[in-house]
Amino acid sequence: MSTTAPIRKQRSPWWVLFGGGLAGAFGPGPVVLSTLGLFVLPITAETGWGRTTVTGAYSVAAVGMALGLPIVGRLMDKYALRPILVVCWVGFTAFTAVIALTPPTSIPLYLAPYFLLGFFGAGTAITFTKALLSWFDNKRALAVGIMTGITGIGTSFVPIIAGVFIGNYGWRAAYPMLALIALIVSLTMIFVFVRVRAERSVKGRLVTEVVEGNETISLELPGVTLVEALRGRHFWMLALGLGVVGITIVGLQVHMVPMMGDRGLAPAQAVLLVTIFGLASLAGRVIGGFLIDRIDGRIIGPIVILAPAIGIFFLHPPFTSAAVAVALIGLAYGIEGDLIAFFVTRYLGMKNFGKIYGIVQSAFLLGTAFGPLLLGLAYDSFGSYDPVIPVLAGVLVLSAITIALLGKYRYPAIKGFDKIAAKDELAAAEVLSEVAEAEDAGVAPEEAILTK
Repeated sequence: MSTTAPIRKQRSPWWVLFGGGLAGAFGPGPVVLSTLGLFVLPITAETGWGRTTVTGAYSVAAVGMALGLPIVGRLMDKYALRPILVVCWVGFTAFTAVIALTPPTSIPLYLAPYFLLGFFGAGTAITFTKALLSWFDNKRALAVGIMTGITGIGTSFVPIIAGVFIGNYGWRAAYPMLALIALIVSLTMIFVFVRVRAERSVKGRLVTEVVEGNETISLELPGVTLVEALRGRHFWMLALGLGVVGITIVGLQVHMVPMMGDRGLAPAQAVLLVTIFGLASLAGRVIGGFLIDRIDGRIIGPIVILAPAIGIFFLHPPFTSAAVAVALIGLAYGIEGDLIAFFVTRYLGMKNFGKIYGIVQSAFLLGTAFGPLLLGLAYDSFGSYDPVIPVLAGVLVLSAITIALLGKYRYPAIKGFDKIAAKDELAAAEVLSEVAEAEDAGVAPEEAILTK
């Protein structure tokens, strides 16, 4: 299927980065998950439920998102991105607002909106990543790092807004007000700034070629199919290698304050460590993106993963020691977010990026959902976190070894691609289609791509 190409014109892909990042700053993470702690006391006071029940909404939302990610991934490989974004953002914000209608006598009706906002929220994250990656190849990791860094800033200022709403209007009014802000900001960014490079569709379904004058331009992308990915080692090495890192780091993040309190750190200092973690994570996203574009991921990845493996042994007083350890863990968490999308494109390509990335990201998300639970169970069993620390370090070491053994990139960056895409998106499409055609002819993509 083909369509007629519009007139070519120069565009700045950095606006896509800005739009995706700012919309993401009002996504499920900042609006619901990072503010959940602020809602615990007013909800428990009104309903009489325990804190475990109220905070369990995080895991429910994470499961909903994990189930939604593979579905959204498949959809965005077949259909135009903007309608998917609109439907998912409307669904996410609608069910966020519905939390306000929770009856104080029904726990299932309290948890149901969280599951559904997580499910629709799956389409508020990886969709922006696909749009951004379509424009960037040479500075791909940096672009992802900056976009997720902008999104991460939302986890700092959205809770402040939520606190004001709760204090002045109550928790039931706060959720709809946050949802309304998120909807307005996201839809503005989607319609003004966010678009996929060279995306063409007929009745919403993506086409594989466009006609410009007498010339037919292929829009095919290089990459493997989902079946080929599942049969290969790279998919499983990425899913398992990075998935267990999520279990470890997020588990440590959630249990950081009680762990350090048990080890003798003052409550105020323990809370300050959470801020240090957040700032280190933001820095890690940008710094990591800059480094990953310049140094082989098989070198950067293991170093990043081993940093928290070393850091967790210094999670004890004095405060300076604990702060350095937490900074190492936070940096790793930030950089790892860049690694997932980057590695998927470098080893498995962009042809079926949505399907593949959706599954890998789902595995990582499930790890983050159950990491805190596993550490909590370990503490309840042993009465201390100390016995599990060597186990966590060992898991991270195995993950680092897995990433180091990935091998050379199958789809390395194409020389000058970013500049070509910014000047003429269809010219960039022609470059990628040539690589795809060579791959179909049996030529290894790393041999067909000009990287020097």
